[in-house]
Formats: sequence, structure tokens, C-alpha cells
Amino acid sequence: MHIFIDLWWFFKQERLKYGFGILFLMLSSFLSMIPPYVVGVLVDSIRTRSLTPYGLGMWILFLIFIGIIYYFTGYIWRQCIFGSSIILAYQLRKSLYKHFTRLSPNFFQKRRIGDLMAHSTNDVNAVQVAAGEGILTLIDSVTMGGMVIVTMSVFINWKLTLITLLPMPIMAVLTMYYGNLLHKRFSKAQAAFSDLNDKVQENISGVRVIKAFGEEEAQIKLFRNASKDVVQKNIAVAKIDSLFDPTITFIVAICYFLALIFGATYVVHGSMTIGSLTSFTLYLGQLIWPMLAFGFLFNIVERGSASYDRIRRLLAIKPEIVDQPNASDQVPSGSLDYSIHHFQYPGSQASVLSEINFTVAQGQTLGIVGKTGAGKTTLLRLLLREFDLKDGQIKIGGTSIRDVTLNALRSAIGYVPQDHILFSATIAENIAFAKPEASQEEVERVAKLASIHEDILRFKEGYGTIVGERGVTLSGGQKQRISIARALLADPELLIFDDSLSAVDARTEVAILQALKTERKNKTTLISAHRLSAVEHADLIIVLEAGQIAERGTHEQLLKKKGWYAEMYAHQQLESLVSEGGGKA
Repeated sequence: MHIFIDLWWFFKQERLKYGFGILFLMLSSFLSMIPPYVVGVLVDSIRTRSLTPYGLGMWILFLIFIGIIYYFTGYIWRQCIFGSSIILAYQLRKSLYKHFTRLSPNFFQKRRIGDLMAHSTNDVNAVQVAAGEGILTLIDSVTMGGMVIVTMSVFINWKLTLITLLPMPIMAVLTMYYGNLLHKRFSKAQAAFSDLNDKVQENISGVRVIKAFGEEEAQIKLFRNASKDVVQKNIAVAKIDSLFDPTITFIVAICYFLALIFGATYVVHGSMTIGSLTSFTLYLGQLIWPMLAFGFLFNIVERGSASYDRIRRLLAIKPEIVDQPNASDQVPSGSLDYSIHHFQYPGSQASVLSEINFTVAQGQTLGIVGKTGAGKTTLLRLLLREFDLKDGQIKIGGTSIRDVTLNALRSAIGYVPQDHILFSATIAENIAFAKPEASQEEVERVAKLASIHEDILRFKEGYGTIVGERGVTLSGGQKQRISIARALLADPELLIFDDSLSAVDARTEVAILQALKTERKNKTTLISAHRLSAVEHADLIIVLEAGQIAERGTHEQLLKKKGWYAEMYAHQQLESLVSEGGGKA
């Protein structure tokens, strides 16, 4: 039952709604006590032949009146209690989503998306049920059960009530035992569902790769095994769940047996009337629900408790990247200074970057090149504060990026990543992602700068075309150019291209770079690339090798050094000539 203690913060927050809900629920329970009593009175009146048509009519009208009040009280407590539980689900989902947005990439590298989705759906739903049906069941079972027992004891026969309830302690012990087992098995079932959810999400996202390699049958087999595991663990839960009702029904049957045997004896000896015994059995029938509800309650709270524990463990994970005390919310601008002595990823002993020092004046363009794995993307991710530097610092306009808030820092940066993430929305909405209030003219202007405008017009719906999840309906080059247009629309102080021109042809690349040069005269641009033609116009080019700066300078200066840059440039020029020659042939 500790789930109710854990959720006490929410019950305090919604105390008025829960208070009214519980009050009207108790009133409903009290009203349900009246009909059995009336039936007993009528039975005794019939037995003594004292019942008149007028009296019968008055009793019927009274019961109708009680029924109407019962209807309205039921409506009110359902609105209050179930409505509050929906608010709890909303708050938990909002907290989880907000928490996810604050966590660093390192967290998402260790966690599976399917598991996070399961926390936000199944686990939240289980907690919602505990705060809704759980509260209902707890209050109703205690209130109804208590009123029934008090009514049977005070108004009918306390000895018969005591005898009838003798099997109850057995039921309490058994349901508590079942509840503990249910908690353990339900946690395992939820974990298995998370695994299945993750498997489905991965397979749907990678369906093209699966089909390309002819791995459909293999993946179906893996899915079938994961699904069987979920079924087996849920069957294990169901086996415990299925023990509640039979156990309670059996105990209720014993209670009925005791009531009839000893009640009949009391009637024979004249200490009870037939009407009183009838009322007693009707009240005992009303006691079945509180007994069943007691077992149902254990089921609900143990499921909710297991799920809430999973949610709390997730919310307890602290973000690795946070705002420093007294950090400025002023969007930084000015020259960009890198001074990195050493950087390694959390949990790794291998050095990724070391002795990185350079300055880019405001309005200049920096080119970053090097072999795959040289540290180019890491250099850019540090500027975004996806990871924090412990041995070194990065400054914008003389201010360390750690001395401004994350929101201010990222407001100053437009980022075009290697993996172009588009959302399941229209092309216009994707371009206007960072500036939702942008006009159609603004959207089209940056689309032209990114050389994607003509492609968009060729679509049947134009800018209203739905691109599909992650831009699945677009080519790699189209996704890249839409991502570029999205970054340009934000008009950031610093624009980062992380190998973002690899999927476009040379002519389109030249057009985009020329547009950037014209559009961003007083803004800083950082371009990481494998194709050197993307950076040859840069004011400063650095060549990374094994996380260190091996060469630096302008395009002409690096060609004169005849190092890695010059060799790679000559090689790529030769490839371009061969490709053009092949095209002419």
C-alpha cells in the first residue's frame, strides 16, 4: 500500500477533488445500505399481513428517491476521483518528457527508446489506475464493508455477524501474500514489454535495411521470441491475479454457509425474524464486493507501485549538463576561442581531443577536416555542450560557454547534424521548426538559399507535403538541404555544418556555399567535411589527426605545406576529373 504514501504529494495537490470524491463515495455507500433494510421491513410486514397498498407505494417512492440521489452522488465521485487520476497521468508524462529533454546524449546512448516509451505509456497508465480505481476501491471497500458490518452488528445480530466474519483473517493473509508475488512478477512483465517495445521501434525505423539484407524472417523470429517472453511473464502475473477471485469467492461461500446455518438456528429459537435474516443475507451479499475489492485493490496497488518505482528510478537520474549558478541568459556573440587541453568521453579512458587551440573571429568561416574518427564531430558537440570540458574551455565573445545558460547558448547556434532528423510534419513545418512564427515568404527564402525550393515545388503538395517520420519519403540530399534551410531560418550567431553537404552534388554544394557567403557576412560558420571543396573558401582550416591539430591555415597555405590536406585535395580533384570524364563518355 506504500503507493498511496508515495503519491501523497499529488493527493495533497488535488485534496479538494479527492475530498469531495471520497465524501460522495461514502454517501453512495451509505445510500446503498437502505434498500436491504427496506426489503427486510417489507418481508416482515408481509409475514404479519400488515402491509397496505399505500404503505407499499410510499416505500417504493422512497426507494426511487434514494436511487436518484445515488445516481448523482455516483456521477460526482467518478468525476472527482477519476478526473484527478487523469491529471496525475498528465503530470507524470509531462515530467518524464521534460526530464528526457534535459538529459545528455550519454544517457540516450545507454537507454533504448522503446524502454523510455514504455515508461511513458504502460507505467504511467498503471500509476493512473492506482490513483483512480485504487482510491475508489480502497475507500469503497473500507466504507462499504465497514457500514455493512456495523449495520449487521447493530441493527440485526452482532453474534451472527461475528460468526459470519470468522474466515476474514484467512482472506487477508492470503491476499497480502498474493500481492507481494504480484509486485515482483509485474515488474518483470513491464521490463519484458519494454524490450518488446524497443524491438518493434527499431525494426520499424530500420525496415529498409532489414528488407535490403533479406532479414525479414530472422527479425520476425526475434520478435516472436520477445513476444513469447512478454506473454510468459504476463501469464505468470495472470496466474497470481487469478488466485484472488477464487480465494475470495471461497471465503464468501463459507461466510454464507455460516450465516444460513446459524441464522436459521436463531430464527427457529425466536431470536431473529425471517425479515431480519433476509436483510442479513442481503447485506452479506453487499459485503461480497468489499471482499472482492480488497483483492482487486492489492492487484491495482502492486501494479501501480511497481510502475511508479520504475518511473521514479528514471526521474532520479540527474542531468549531466546543467546551468551553472548565476549563469547569464544573454545570447553570446563575438569571436570563438577553443582551448582544449584534453577531452575524453564519460566512462572512457581513451583521449578523443588534446591540445586544441584556435580562434575564429566573428563573421569568419572555420573548416574542420580529417580522417574518419579524427574528432571533428566531437569538437562541434563540445560547443553545443552535449558534454562538458573538464580540462579546457570554449569561449564566445570572451565568455565561457559554461557561464551562459544552455538555452542562451543553443539560441546562438544553428546546427545541421550528420544524421538529418526531420519530423512527421509538412516540409514547411520542418523548415520553420526553430521559428514557428515564420511566414511562408521567409520559409521559401531560406529554401532557395539551401537549393531545395525547386525540389519542393515538384512535390504534389509543395510545402504542404508530409515528409513522414524522420523524413523517410525524402532522399538523403533533400533531407540535408531541408535541414540547412531550417538552420538558416533561425539566423544564428554560429552556424554548424557537421558533414552536412556530403549528399549533394558539387554544383549544388557550390550554390549553397555561395549563398552562405552572401547571407552570413557578419555571422560565424563552422563546417566539418570530408569533401575538401566544402571548406576551401574558409578563413581558417584545421586538419585533425587522432584528436590533435596536425595542420592549420587557409586553403592556399595548406596546399603549399604539401601535407595530408594537399594530398587529399589532389586525390579528390583527380576523382572529380575522372567522374566528369566518365560522364562525358
